[in-house]
Amino acid sequence: MLAVRRAIGWSILFAGTAAVDRLCTGAAPIERMLALIAFAMLAMKAIVVIEERASGMPPLPIGRVLAFSLAWLGMRPRVFASRAEGALPGAAELVQRGGRRLVLGVALVCVARLARHAPLLATPILLVALSLVLHFGVCTLLAGFWRSRGFDCEAPFRAPLSSAGLSEFWSRRWNVGFSEMTAIAVFRPLAERIGRAPAVMAGFVFSGLLHEMAISLPVRAGFGGPMLYFVIQGALVLAERRRSPFGRAWTLACVALPLPLLFHRPFLEGVIGPIIGIGR
Repeated sequence: MLAVRRAIGWSILFAGTAAVDRLCTGAAPIERMLALIAFAMLAMKAIVVIEERASGMPPLPIGRVLAFSLAWLGMRPRVFASRAEGALPGAAELVQRGGRRLVLGVALVCVARLARHAPLLATPILLVALSLVLHFGVCTLLAGFWRSRGFDCEAPFRAPLSSAGLSEFWSRRWNVGFSEMTAIAVFRPLAERIGRAPAVMAGFVFSGLLHEMAISLPVRAGFGGPMLYFVIQGALVLAERRRSPFGRAWTLACVALPLPLLFHRPFLEGVIGPIIGIGR
């Protein structure tokens, strides 16, 4: 029965992505991107719920299913399985931190708009600004809100620049919700069958596939770049043997230097540029 539920969940993800892409054919790239990301997130929410139920998680009340699916960007449904009677520690601090970063991100968007006639300067500023708004702002605010309601949600972006290695960066600091999703939906089901190292690489390949859907598919170009980026990251993670005294510099270099593969030119021109008027 689990195999059937898994097949249905994965079929919905891939068939639904094709359907959403077709329905959004005439839309602007940024609109296609948002529609594809929203659908993929909902489909993956269903897949991780299937896997967690198979691992013993009790069924969630419908209200908590909706909260997990529509009002939280994390991918671990178990945090909504139980609720404390009062606010959990750290809720107010998360709200304050998220608010500060959201304001800083909005300010940097304004700076990027002012610098739009210098695309080589404006584009990286905008990428940082959008990350501050969404990743470090909105996500942190949501974590604070849910902790104030008694649910054990944590900020998914946890001081990534402090990472001493790539494995630490990808598994415990950068977008922990995404790593939770990959662990639950890909790594855990495969590790017992094919071994840890192939399962780790499968997780990175899957990350590449999702980023192709979110970055290349909306602009109908640049295919292969995001996949190659994550294959490189997976290979480097598996190659790590021990902590290095240059771990932070090594991690930053490994993550940043191949970024043009991930954020390729068609995506920058079709999605990022129009946000601040580059190319108009």
